[in-house]
Amino acid sequence: KFIKMETARIREQINQYLDQLSPEKLLTIADFLGYLTSKEKDEATEELMQIDGFQESYQKAKNSISQGKVVNVKQLKRKY
Repeated sequence: KFIKMETARIREQINQYLDQLSPEKLLTIADFLGYLTSKEKDEATEELMQIDGFQESYQKAKNSISQGKVVNVKQLKRKY
């Protein structure tokens, strides 16, 4: 709960700051947020790639999908 409350407070503070910025500064902030988001995704991908066997499992899953060896969610829901 604390983290959610803290996050909400931080978001509120950010919005207050954003309301005070010029359009040019907002564009800079948007670019920076895009950079941070991309970096976070890259770090998460790198973390996954470090897990033993992940790359092989991922490749097998991709191959199964491309070969149509999958069950869609609707079929699973009906079965279970």
